[in-house]
Amino acid sequence: MSDAPATEPGGRAPGGRPQDARGAPRGGPQAVGPYSPIVRAGGWLVCPGQIGIAGGALVEGGVAAQTRQAMANLAALLASEGASLADVVKTTVFLADIGDWPAMNAAYVEALGESRPARSAVAVAALPMGALVEVEAWAHTGGE
Repeated sequence: MSDAPATEPGGRAPGGRPQDARGAPRGGPQAVGPYSPIVRAGGWLVCPGQIGIAGGALVEGGVAAQTRQAMANLAALLASEGASLADVVKTTVFLADIGDWPAMNAAYVEALGESRPARSAVAVAALPMGALVEVEAWAHTGGE
């Protein structure tokens, strides 16, 4: 018998709750708090903010390197559900210093290739683990 929870049509758990993953999906980063690293709700995938961590630590190299890693983390989470960065329709980018916007933007564009989802970028007082950037994403995979 599988430990995976049963789902109803549309990727919902019994009772209509969105289906969440427990622990890190294969190839994806481990959550740094008490939340699911990716949630499916019908044809939607919701990825909470990803920071530039690999192997449990922030990558070195500044905001560009952290943005590249955060985007790689998002790509791994999406791949665990059969999706890709091309399916992303909305992102929110949180920056510890809005002055880092140009370097973040260059790495973000590089990671997305030709895809251009809607995006908001905001400055915040601080991010988990002292990160310089955090990126959350909503992806649509069809259906509902």
